[in-house]
Amino acid sequence: MLVFSFHHGLQAQVRSGYVDLTYAAERSVNAVTYIKTEFVQKNSLWDDFFSGSFWEEFFGSAPSMYPLQAAGSGVIVSPDGYILTNNHVVEDAVKVTITLYDKREYPGTVVGTDPKSDLALIKIEETNLPYLEFANSDSVRLGEWVLAVGNPLSLHTTVTAGIISAKARQLSSYRGKNSEESYLQTDAAINPGNSGGALVNTQGKLVGINSAIASGDGYFTGYSFAIPSNIAKKVYMDLKQYGKMQKAYLGLSMIEINAEVAKEYNLSEVKGIYVADVDEKGAAMQNGLQEGDVILSIEQHPVNSFAEVLGVLNTKSPGEIVSVTYMRDGEKKTRKITLLNENGTTDVITK
Repeated sequence: MLVFSFHHGLQAQVRSGYVDLTYAAERSVNAVTYIKTEFVQKNSLWDDFFSGSFWEEFFGSAPSMYPLQAAGSGVIVSPDGYILTNNHVVEDAVKVTITLYDKREYPGTVVGTDPKSDLALIKIEETNLPYLEFANSDSVRLGEWVLAVGNPLSLHTTVTAGIISAKARQLSSYRGKNSEESYLQTDAAINPGNSGGALVNTQGKLVGINSAIASGDGYFTGYSFAIPSNIAKKVYMDLKQYGKMQKAYLGLSMIEINAEVAKEYNLSEVKGIYVADVDEKGAAMQNGLQEGDVILSIEQHPVNSFAEVLGVLNTKSPGEIVSVTYMRDGEKKTRKITLLNENGTTDVITK
């Protein structure tokens, strides 16, 4: 039996009580590529220590560079050969080779990279390629079915299924640094080689670029993360046009509000983001935000975490105007703020 369920204008097929994912799988596998990279590794400290010693009399000098290879996945996002992947897939690569679903191979040119979002754009010289359309990742809901498509563990063109487990996730606890990302979390299996591959919805549209797993040994343990498509689309457009991400900033330091913070700063609700400091040359101060304000929403998106703030800002460009709603002295206010770049201007930053 075949029935159709409609939700928010999206059509999903359900056969005999389960969601039919065949359309999404068949549509997406053609637009996901295998990426092989080559790079060079300098001698280790061990090699440096023994260079010039009597070992060289017997074995000769070790080469100063070692050729190495790595692999990942990519997503074709335009018919003329633009491919999105993770920055860590192509970082420091001296050669990039793209293999399509039909086994055709092409040399790839890295157009630009954005380490902060862990995204990179590659170009191959070809036309009329199958590609994936960007979905609106803001519309993705918890529990929604998704497919992860990539090349894990050298198993080319593998499709796994799962649901959206969480939105606006940060990985600072896993990466040991301040996170600049706002991830979608899924339980679709992702392993080494999936990096840069596609996370698609039941319509076969791109909702994210698979990027990371939470694991002690580097293999799937039930938690995977993808860069939302709205952020990926912004990075794609910027790298294509400018070769560099045009990142927008509010110019302030924030504190996530919990019960302890609310008590310390005498806040009436455990809600929003507390403004701890404002940059004198930043967008926030220039447009009237002050230390002690509590930001409730940006562009009508409620914000209660750094990741939720970044999830909005990382889709914006310097010069864009955003609506910020905040509390000050018990009164709710809204201001229009013109976002600035890292230099405090709206100028385009090039390579």
